[in-house]
Amino acid sequence: MKVSCIDYSATGAFSSLVLDYLNQDARLQPFYAAFPEIPAFKQLMQQRNFPAAQRQVLVEELQRQYQGLETSAAVQENISALAGEQTFTITTGHQLNLFTGPLYFIYKIVTAITSARELQKAYPAQKFVPVYWMATEDHDFAEVNHFNLFGKKYEWEQEAGGAVGRLSTDGLNELLDAMPEHYPLFEEAYTESATLAQATRRIVNGLFGEYGVVCLDGDSVALKQAFAPVVEKELTQQLSYKAVTQTNAALEPHYKPQVMVRELNLFYLDENLRERIVLENGHYKVLNSGMVFTQAEMLEQVHAHPERFSPNVVLRPLYQELVLPNLAYIGGGAEVAYWFQLKGMFEAFDVPYPAVMLRNSAMYVTKPNAQRLEKLGLTVPEIFKDLSELKKRLAELLNQEEINLAAQREAVEAAFRQVEELAQTIDPTLVKAVGAEGQKAQNSFQMLEKKLNKAIESKNDTAYNQLANLKEKLFPTGVLQERVDNLLTYQTNNPQFIQALVDAFEPFAFTFTVLEEE
Repeated sequence: MKVSCIDYSATGAFSSLVLDYLNQDARLQPFYAAFPEIPAFKQLMQQRNFPAAQRQVLVEELQRQYQGLETSAAVQENISALAGEQTFTITTGHQLNLFTGPLYFIYKIVTAITSARELQKAYPAQKFVPVYWMATEDHDFAEVNHFNLFGKKYEWEQEAGGAVGRLSTDGLNELLDAMPEHYPLFEEAYTESATLAQATRRIVNGLFGEYGVVCLDGDSVALKQAFAPVVEKELTQQLSYKAVTQTNAALEPHYKPQVMVRELNLFYLDENLRERIVLENGHYKVLNSGMVFTQAEMLEQVHAHPERFSPNVVLRPLYQELVLPNLAYIGGGAEVAYWFQLKGMFEAFDVPYPAVMLRNSAMYVTKPNAQRLEKLGLTVPEIFKDLSELKKRLAELLNQEEINLAAQREAVEAAFRQVEELAQTIDPTLVKAVGAEGQKAQNSFQMLEKKLNKAIESKNDTAYNQLANLKEKLFPTGVLQERVDNLLTYQTNNPQFIQALVDAFEPFAFTFTVLEEE
């Protein structure tokens, strides 16, 4: 496997905010605590005093969630290690995409694995555990119910409401039957698990268990106990709205905020229900449900059933940091952007703010595509350019510039002028005939010029078509491969695909990775 790296700015696929962050632009420094360089983690660990009692709650909850699931020694060891005060987590999170969805789901988890490994080398006295935070409470089924494989979209069609993690896996057999071949891990997960959350944990465990990745489901009665004080303050003081609004005002002169903050950043969660809570005329309404509570009634709900309160995108990071001894959160460009809106909120709730890391992004070039790239004479950095620019570059490489017969036309014109002069001395009546023949010759040259250029275009069409096809394979629908293609697109032919990513990713280099099969 040939591995190379290019600067994120050379891809044309990342926002100015992300690029400025990687360059540690001074305008962004007030919005984060520490840039994620390995030496910075020493101070992050010193500041992360995670209660022993909460560690025990976490370990017991993980043991409960993993009950009945065969796990690797690495996962078991990591779960047990979380009880120790010198164990910390490196966390990424994502929705429960069907069949893992786009490749960046995989890239996030691999970045967590490699980050934990690099930190383990740097700080051998501590232990670092890669964690996948399962977005089980998300209710947007349309975002997780499909994936693309070999250019075809597969979709789980059914009516769904409430938290997606609680969805029954009944009805997935039809989709499994439509797959081009058998994929045992996924088939077992979706047929032997009662819910989508359980199935996703089984899949991630099957793919990443050997690397010690721990999956955590935040839809938990035990874990929500730690979140209850935040919920109470949110309901009565709207702390998140005030803090994030103030941060947005400071951020907006330079960058557009990524997410909208609401007066209350909570959902009410129940069976088949996850709806926003709004405060109207002193009462708390659960939208689209008919439920209305006084403040006393709502606070009683918090004390008796904290699991019924689900954080939205603003409060979810805070909940995560309350229940994990976490040092860094790994996310894509959009996630990195909205974390910059949250530092003031963390301070308002007196919760330590982690390092925010950009996940690794990558392009995987199969052997046939690598050969096509080489045959065309293009380099990896060049393939990120627009197709029109690439065509011009290809034309240069083919040494097939546009044919222009102007010099030849001038030579013919000069020759006919000499003939006209000769005719003038011999028989002036022939001058007109010579001129007509000269014009015919000029017309012939123009026609020949067009025919020659058309012949070149025809000759280059094959190369241009190969270029367009290659561009589509490496940038499906015109975007980065990782945003469309599924894991199975590559793992089917290369069972060591994930290991290749683990070997290639350098999480603290902050460069775009290209893997080429040889």
